[in-house]
Amino acid sequence: MVSVCWMHARRYVFKALETDEQRMGPALHLIARLYGVEERTKVLGLSAEQRFTLRLRVSTRLLEKLNKYLRELQREVLPKSPSGAAVRYVLNQWEALTRFLEDGELEIDNGATERANRDIALGRGNWTFFGSDVGGQTAAVLRSFIATCKRCGVEPWAWFCDVLAHIPAHSITKLSELLPHNWKSLTPPSAAQV
Repeated sequence: MVSVCWMHARRYVFKALETDEQRMGPALHLIARLYGVEERTKVLGLSAEQRFTLRLRVSTRLLEKLNKYLRELQREVLPKSPSGAAVRYVLNQWEALTRFLEDGELEIDNGATERANRDIALGRGNWTFFGSDVGGQTAAVLRSFIATCKRCGVEPWAWFCDVLAHIPAHSITKLSELLPHNWKSLTPPSAAQV
């Protein structure tokens, strides 16, 4: 299940704010309130189920207000203006933008994923020549493991060293125990943290 990113929708609205503060200000305020709900879930350390419940109670109403406001605004703004582009983008992507309401595991935006992949984009010029397709595939696998370790709060080097030391004696039917999210629970806290 893929969720379209509110970060991008917010960027459209923010850009339109420069030329149409009176109309776009309220839309940006409602989006900020959506992010406020998400921040609250993090501060309170809510589980996915609790986050889902809070979203249904609070975020659904905010999204209804925003949708109604943008539909009214759509009739007032010029289609090719920055405000028109922002309104059109959000309304055209509405189904995907509201998908995060369906599952407490989904994030409101893809910011964490984009930040995790940023170093890949920055290094792309350095990785143009791997020497072979197999080298490129190996690099992709290693980068995936590193990103997974970071996402799970596991120090990648400690994980690689420990797994490589133990994998020869580890049962092939229990290899999933060595994946970063499982390994973290089996390892002393000082060795597992980033």
